[in-house]
Amino acid sequence: MPFVSSATPQADILLQIKDMVKIIHTLADHDDDVNCCAFSSSLLATCSLDKTIRLYSLSDFSELPHSPLKFHTYAVHCCCFSPSGHILASCSTDGTTVLWDTQNGQTLAVMEQPSGSPVRVCRFSPDATCLVSGSADGTVVLWNAQSYKLYRCASVKDGSLVACAFSPNGNLFVTGSSCGDLTVWDDKMRCLHSEKAHDLGITCCDFSSQPVSGGEQGLQFFRLASCGQDCQIKIWLISFTHTLGFELKYKSTLSGHCAPVLTCAFSHDGQMLVSGSVDKSVIVYDTNTENILHTLTQHTRYVTTCAFAPSILLLATGSMDKTVNIWQFDLETLCQARIAEDQPKQFTEDWSEDDVSNWLCAQGLKDLVGIFKMNNIDGRELLNLTKESLADDLKIDGYSYEKEAMENWISKKKRTSPMTNLVLPSVVLIPNRTLKMAIDRWLETHQK
Repeated sequence: MPFVSSATPQADILLQIKDMVKIIHTLADHDDDVNCCAFSSSLLATCSLDKTIRLYSLSDFSELPHSPLKFHTYAVHCCCFSPSGHILASCSTDGTTVLWDTQNGQTLAVMEQPSGSPVRVCRFSPDATCLVSGSADGTVVLWNAQSYKLYRCASVKDGSLVACAFSPNGNLFVTGSSCGDLTVWDDKMRCLHSEKAHDLGITCCDFSSQPVSGGEQGLQFFRLASCGQDCQIKIWLISFTHTLGFELKYKSTLSGHCAPVLTCAFSHDGQMLVSGSVDKSVIVYDTNTENILHTLTQHTRYVTTCAFAPSILLLATGSMDKTVNIWQFDLETLCQARIAEDQPKQFTEDWSEDDVSNWLCAQGLKDLVGIFKMNNIDGRELLNLTKESLADDLKIDGYSYEKEAMENWISKKKRTSPMTNLVLPSVVLIPNRTLKMAIDRWLETHQK
């Protein structure tokens, strides 16, 4: 039985779509783990523990004549294009961030981290005026991308900086640390906010390009995705203006992976979010409904990086298996998926009690409608339900059993919970799709 999240009443339909995305090319030129991949409008860049950066043409995925790019003396952790695509930045354990001319492969600048610490992440601002680099000692540097001079420098209090993303309007950027802190900075390098986002450490973060309306004063929010060693992907809504100030709101947590999530990225139209994990899988989500559109399992080792192309429906995923897979989306099938998942309300937290009842019926849980209505469970309450609240407040057992064993228990006219011995108000069995998916993935991993 496939996994279905609490916010996906049409997920069974979506998971029947098998041909939405397919591999069209595999790159296997690196000699070690692939750490990062990035697209411009015409090129794909990849970097690796083998100290090199490679450039490929999107027209036929042939490697450019001046590739690989060689300068770094240790592993290259991250690479990113300037908005125009004419400059590529790369950063390394050697403590440098290097700017390259993508047309001829020549080095334009070598920017040394002030502390000399290994540089783990780098990102251009949307207007290409500056570049952020973050290092293992927690130092974050804002560089002038025209003069290649250091503009501002700061640091986080704990951990290595491993993730960074600029908001689409460029007036703030976010960094993530190995200690799990999400820190928000304005374009003058002032710290606006910091909070613990992932208990075991952040691994990646990314902004969606599409704004979301909300707030009492009609503020424009942007979605921010963060992922971490806690196996979770979290969605945040973030807004900042110099007149109205800063606001960060936690929105939801996406399920699907059963191991640490190492990378996440939004598509350039903001409609999809992709993630890669230690469980070797890549999951594609619909951003608006948070449905799982597809799970890709072709990599044989940890998936370390993923990126969408800016102008065409291409996805690149890189792995510790030393390969980069290029995936192509079928536009017609993708549109069918979005039609299938169309719902009257965009977010589960906005559902009324009747919407929750309709969702229960769609999941084959009609017998629970009365219990949920009696407890006034709307969308917001639904998202906050825990095992304890199911057992204590709704009097739902909440434990997981083998289906055959539980059916046998009920067939003997036992109306009590095998675990708590409390009377069951309903004998409807609720599939634990999350557990089933985790078991399937464990079997797939250990039977190879």
